[in-house]
Amino acid sequence: MTFPVDLNLFGFHPPAHAVLEVIAYTCGFQLYAFTRKRWPRATVPIEKNLWVIVGCVFGALIGSKILAWIESPWDYWPNRGNPAAWLGGKTIVGGLLGGWAGVEIAKKPLGIAHSTGDAFVFPLIVGIAIGRIGCFLTGLPDHTYGKHTSLPWAVDFGDGPRHPTQLYEIAFLIMLGIALLLRLRHPYENGRLFRLFMLGYFAFRFAVEFIKPVYNPYVGLSMIQLACLAGACMAIAQLRHARWHGGFGPSTIPAERISHE
Repeated sequence: MTFPVDLNLFGFHPPAHAVLEVIAYTCGFQLYAFTRKRWPRATVPIEKNLWVIVGCVFGALIGSKILAWIESPWDYWPNRGNPAAWLGGKTIVGGLLGGWAGVEIAKKPLGIAHSTGDAFVFPLIVGIAIGRIGCFLTGLPDHTYGKHTSLPWAVDFGDGPRHPTQLYEIAFLIMLGIALLLRLRHPYENGRLFRLFMLGYFAFRFAVEFIKPVYNPYVGLSMIQLACLAGACMAIAQLRHARWHGGFGPSTIPAERISHE
């Protein structure tokens, strides 16, 4: 396989990353529309839900860009006069944190007190996994590969065998999705599934960054790793709070009423 992989769609050759990103958003949204019906206790009326989605989208966009700029300022500042340079690049970690914050901000004026995150979990898993296929097919220009290694499953993106960290992430997301599906077989508070997903993903990203050729100026850690630590600590704090206070908000439905309708 030669990287970046050239796609041929009816005579057109669009970038693999862009194609897979569109597929990821499409599949994620369709799955969200489905899971929203399966988690009525995690959703709100459609009018309010639209504003929650707006908060999620804009929060994710802002968060993903800001963390990307902070993580790699040398990629942006020399081209500060070029708007296209600032529009390129984004991070999933920043998107998750920004989306989480955006939803909470949007919920305040709407008077939504309960957690709405559980319905987003599996759409996020599917969307991120599909997007990582695009990252893998893009190869070196995507800057999501790992360090050079001699492991038998290493992939040569054009400059020697490297850790295929994009594939590691896909494999992890599949295992995390299976674990969370098994968790659905037992009673749980509304909102727990989302925090477990965030905790698992941030823990994985913190670990996998050690085998990526990234800049680690903060006591041996990168800005993405610091963001992962912040997100994981937030998830843990909320899980502990829910354990001692019986839920993630005053509108929490008892665990016995988990929805399978």
